[in-house]
Amino acid sequence: MSSREDDALAQAAVEALTGQLALAPKPGLPDPRDLDARTTRRDHSSLRWSARALAPGLAAMAASARRTGEPTQALRAELGAIGRCAEHSVYLAGGGHRGALWALGLLVAATALDPRAKHREIASTARKIAAFTDRGAPRRASRGSSISAKYGAAGARGEARAGFPHVRRALDALAVARSAGATEAQARLDALLTVMSTLQDTELLHTAGPLGLRHVQTGAREILEAGGTATEAGAAALTAFDADLHARAWSPRGSAGLLAGALFLDSLPVSPRARAV
Repeated sequence: MSSREDDALAQAAVEALTGQLALAPKPGLPDPRDLDARTTRRDHSSLRWSARALAPGLAAMAASARRTGEPTQALRAELGAIGRCAEHSVYLAGGGHRGALWALGLLVAATALDPRAKHREIASTARKIAAFTDRGAPRRASRGSSISAKYGAAGARGEARAGFPHVRRALDALAVARSAGATEAQARLDALLTVMSTLQDTELLHTAGPLGLRHVQTGAREILEAGGTATEAGAAALTAFDADLHARAWSPRGSAGLLAGALFLDSLPVSPRARAV
């Protein structure tokens, strides 16, 4: 892998994130309607701009993995240091995407370690990287880790250390929806709802508590059980669910970041080895 390929992986990750941002309607999450509806033009535009600010950091993560050659404590430490610098750059560009940076950074690094690996192999490699402790991380507990401890939720770290099960579920949902004839936007929304239906989202636990989390999971599941967003019943349920979450100001941000991870893996070319397995 060359530096050009590092840049290509970073660009693919950024495009996955901006592709997630472009979907609508996303229940409780920013989408293009925010340009002239619920929030201000600057809010949604800044999310797109700050997503692009991730590219240099993601490319550096790919390069670090390529140089290291295997999941190690040293690689985990370097990825953590790069991630904190990237977070600062994103903050200067408008903020947001912290959860997506965690997921995409690990998946980009895992892909750089073996560009020919299949999706599940990449997720497994990301799990090995995440298993190491980032000794350079701030000692003060983050809000996400505090909520995880309080409620026993896996959180972002638990998701990574489990090999990104919700990213893999989103990939499966994409395949199922596409094979059923859904449009690409409908398939991606179904994948998002699949994640929302089971994810223990620490952002939701913080703002809405366990009952609120269960309400969101149930709402997402009901849309899927109605046939998904490609059906008339599913589309109507999505519209109602979207209005409900925005009225409550509940935002399942963790699901959005994991969908971006799935879209990144989905964008990777399938190697001859992967097709043969």
